[in-house]
Amino acid sequence: MTTTQRAVLIRTYGGASAAEVAQIAKPTAGQGQVLVRVHAAGVNGIDWKVREGLVQQAFPIQLPAVLGIELAGVVEAIGTGASRFHVGDRVMGPLGGLGAYADFVAVDEAKLVRTPRSLEDVQAAAIPVAAVAAWQSLHLAGPITAGQRVLIHGAAGGLGGYAVQYAKRAGAEVFATASTAHVDYVRSLGADHVIDYRTQGFESVAHDIDLVLDYVGGEVLDRSWQVLKKDGAIVGTSSPDILARTPAGRRGLWFVNTPDPALLERLVAEIAEGTLVSKLSEVVGFDEIPAAIERNRTSPRIGKVVADFSR
Repeated sequence: MTTTQRAVLIRTYGGASAAEVAQIAKPTAGQGQVLVRVHAAGVNGIDWKVREGLVQQAFPIQLPAVLGIELAGVVEAIGTGASRFHVGDRVMGPLGGLGAYADFVAVDEAKLVRTPRSLEDVQAAAIPVAAVAAWQSLHLAGPITAGQRVLIHGAAGGLGGYAVQYAKRAGAEVFATASTAHVDYVRSLGADHVIDYRTQGFESVAHDIDLVLDYVGGEVLDRSWQVLKKDGAIVGTSSPDILARTPAGRRGLWFVNTPDPALLERLVAEIAEGTLVSKLSEVVGFDEIPAAIERNRTSPRIGKVVADFSR
């Protein structure tokens, strides 16, 4: 029986070459945990931000560290006190931390949900973080009510695609920014006003906005204050220093995703039924994960990239 496994890890903070495929010890399931044989894992923007050390204060970690924050697979073994699943059950979920880019991961069973039969593992691995984080970030500043004006930056991405659908369902008037190639896709999700950021400043279209969801960060955050209502809010996922960059008297909130299995279960059911769109843009093999992480940093994609561990 093998005692080692493949993993994608960083030993030091850095650029594209800092993430590497290596062999590490295979874990065992601890108290309240299950050991999952990972079949697929989602690639996320947090991967390269952790790799480069950009979020050390928000997410302190100990190096070396295995990257990856969400997975889908099969229960291989059950730890003491764990009772929700059986060996052989298909499961999916967020880790609430790092470590998904490994053949086996010990996970607190409370974070996982069963994978619907109609979803392949590659499809399932694209869902846990983005679907829940988009919902939570949309509602972080308060309830979304019909008629509110919501601006979503990065609307074609994993988070943005879900957020557009949720905001539209709530009756909001949805403004969304996307690149030229992704405008039609974002419009198909229900956005009322899709702004091609390559050809038009969002400031010329969006105004009197109640809520900005900033999934891009940087200067986009700084420019967004001028389109926001005085009592509006900006919720950011890409600028850990958003509080320091919030002008006096304005409301800026830093969002950190929190695993919510009950919410995940509900959203997964909707995706399985086809009432909620989950977009997969690319599937890569295990050895391609470091390159996929770098592409996430440099090339905006529609939806999610997922690693298929069988490749």
